[in-house]
Amino acid sequence: MLNLANIYVKYGDRVLLDEVSVSIADREKIGLIGRNGAGKSTLFKILSENQTPDSGNISRPNNSTIGYLHQEMSLPLGKTVIEETLTCFEKLKEIEIRLEELIKEIETRTDYESDAYANILTEHTDLATQFEILGGNAMQANAEKVLKGLGFQQSDFQRLTDEFSGGWQMRIELTKMLLSRPDYLLLDEPTNHLDIESIIWLEAFLKDYSGVVITISHDKEFLNNVTTRTLELELGNLYDYKAPYSKAMLLRAERREKLASAFKNQQKVIAQKERTIARFMAKATKTSLAQSMQKQLNKMDRVEMDAEDLAVMNIRFPAAPRSGEIVLKADGLSKSYGELKVLENVDFQIERAQRVSFVGQNGQGKTTLAKILIDKIKATKGNIEPGHNIHLGYYAQNQSDTLDLNKTVLETMEDHSPPEMRTRLRKILGAFMFSGDDSDKKVVVLSGGERARLALACMMLRPINLLVLDEPTNHLDMLSKDVLKKAIMEYDGTLIVVSHDRDFLKGLTNKTIEFRDKKLYEHLGDIEYFLEKRRLQNMREVELRKSQKAAAPSPKASSQERNKEQKKLQNSIKNIESKIEKLEAEVAAFEKQMGQPDFYESADSQSVIDKYEQTKANLSSAMEEWETLQESLEQFE
Repeated sequence: MLNLANIYVKYGDRVLLDEVSVSIADREKIGLIGRNGAGKSTLFKILSENQTPDSGNISRPNNSTIGYLHQEMSLPLGKTVIEETLTCFEKLKEIEIRLEELIKEIETRTDYESDAYANILTEHTDLATQFEILGGNAMQANAEKVLKGLGFQQSDFQRLTDEFSGGWQMRIELTKMLLSRPDYLLLDEPTNHLDIESIIWLEAFLKDYSGVVITISHDKEFLNNVTTRTLELELGNLYDYKAPYSKAMLLRAERREKLASAFKNQQKVIAQKERTIARFMAKATKTSLAQSMQKQLNKMDRVEMDAEDLAVMNIRFPAAPRSGEIVLKADGLSKSYGELKVLENVDFQIERAQRVSFVGQNGQGKTTLAKILIDKIKATKGNIEPGHNIHLGYYAQNQSDTLDLNKTVLETMEDHSPPEMRTRLRKILGAFMFSGDDSDKKVVVLSGGERARLALACMMLRPINLLVLDEPTNHLDMLSKDVLKKAIMEYDGTLIVVSHDRDFLKGLTNKTIEFRDKKLYEHLGDIEYFLEKRRLQNMREVELRKSQKAAAPSPKASSQERNKEQKKLQNSIKNIESKIEKLEAEVAAFEKQMGQPDFYESADSQSVIDKYEQTKANLSSAMEEWETLQESLEQFE
């Protein structure tokens, strides 16, 4: 049993945790929910003993273990994926070494009747039993099974962890944690960097997990499928519901409705008693009775309405200008990086007012195609035909990272605003929950959720009839996601959305494009129809069997070929980095030239400005290409 008693945490004038208490039994599966900034991560740090509360205490069984997966994990460099993964078996390795020592001693000793010899045999038997129970005979096999479940390919196992992005390194850390099987498993947003197939695999794993699982997540489907209990943090208080997320929210509404009714009825009783007391106090013969009634009223247990944080964005997309019937058309589209093919001979067409979702395993080309369609990167082969009168709105999965950290919220909006919208910027910011002095905050001090909201606000300053969203729900809490989904549902333009959030996608689109094996597969219907049709619970195993079967005739040659392709991709990255350095030097030279006092008086000033703008555009394009190459290297199979 894990117990928290009267945990109190205060930052400045704000009480984050107001003497919260909770008890957690063995094998429980719990979802910890709340608005961004409610104190969920702080509570995790306290549970994992990485932070001490201002007051209160925590207790758990002696010798119990805790695993804490958080958002700022970093792996040591220089090891391969499988080497780093196997470090989680340190205890088993120690047992294995001791068993070898005992076997050697048993083989060399001859004092068979001594107590010392008997003790050696007993220790060997105990350790061998423990080694078997903990899976010591299947360490490598179990490690590979979990790595594959979380999206790694066999060819990834010998790659250095240095080569992988933060998201993929998080998967390695998650793999180690799942394999080490701590008694208390704390997962902070574990689905953030996973594709749908990996999320489904993780759900199945956690359902059967033998220890306690407590997870912070904004993924409703994940919470519904994994948890059986929900703890909600709101304005310093902790509310406990013995149900998964969706049912918990019904219980929450029921609780608040009953509380409101009890509060209303009690207020009527109090008002009636106060009127009676006032009348009796005016009469000398009734004064003592009035005083007695007042004492009873003062002792009454008052029903208090819990404070509720209902602040949400107020988003409404401007009416979409009418576009042509065909919004985008792609013929024979291919994209390669060296000899690494991402997309091969793809045909794609989207018509006015269609709503399309891109789904599939990470590394299959979803973001790549989205960037090609909006001309952020160039295809290796094939043609893109944009339709008539297209007004594009694009939100990248790292969109908030493109904001200038040194500018204020209002300055950022001004940079993105057309002149006619300038007078309305503060009102628009208010709709995105930036009120009063918030507009004067520097972007650098904003949370991830606040930056995401600001990036959305910037995107919506102009009319859009083609909306392309790449993982728009990252960093948004559940209420904000619901508001964004409602706004998109009411949006009357054409939509392309890349997302792994099943609840967000549910009912949002009328066509699902699956990315698999460098091809596109169209499914009419939303994500629910797609999941039912494809039976994604088994997709990972099916794909693994297919890839293993294809590689079976000559695994050595296949490995050599993959290494060759990887090296070519690394060479491509070196070349583009050299190009970027050259372009940055040219931009700096132009800016120095343009900074001269008499520059604008010279005859060729406009020519220089044009070259400067073109060089900046080339640099931006090169940076996009470098980013895409890096993504492909990180996900290289």
